[in-house]
Amino acid sequence: MIDTYFRSILAALRASPIVQSHNITFDKRGPHAGYVRGDVFFSDDSQLHFREFVNTQAGIHRFTYVYHYQTADGARIFRYDDTPHFSTLSSFPHHKHLADETSVVAAVAPTLKQVLAEIETLIAG
Repeated sequence: MIDTYFRSILAALRASPIVQSHNITFDKRGPHAGYVRGDVFFSDDSQLHFREFVNTQAGIHRFTYVYHYQTADGARIFRYDDTPHFSTLSSFPHHKHLADETSVVAAVAPTLKQVLAEIETLIAG
């Protein structure tokens, strides 16, 4: 059920030692489908803006996702998404934009928990 998935999002945010606050919107689109949009603020004032469109009928299937992590002043640190615009990458349509505006690399579609873990590592130095 989508409600269980929504609760797992909140649990991941509560479990992270670097999350200072968050603003999450859940839009239930049926018993198994939903849209999540969120802004997460971290202890170093960096921010994660994300959105997912998810179906949980047969496991967890994300139809689309974006995880955009940035500094407090808005400079991109990284961005994962599945917009199909880098067809030459081995992971197409999944990819990761690096801080450099022109650098894009192949990437496996991460979960929110994985993105939070990556951010924790970056903040810890």
